[in-house]
Amino acid sequence: MATRSRTTFKKRQKEMARMEKQRDKAAKRAEKKQGDGPTEPEVMSLEEAAALRLG
Repeated sequence: MATRSRTTFKKRQKEMARMEKQRDKAAKRAEKKQGDGPTEPEVMSLEEAAALRLG
């Protein structure tokens, strides 16, 4: 009977790991959806670039 409970314990641990991974993925998706950072690269005009170079 010890073997039976060991497999059940391993199964439970595996299930918990799977659920945790799902939670992490959902959190990453939500963070990405909020758009914390710019999604497109910032582009500046030639005049802005020249002004930065000149100071």
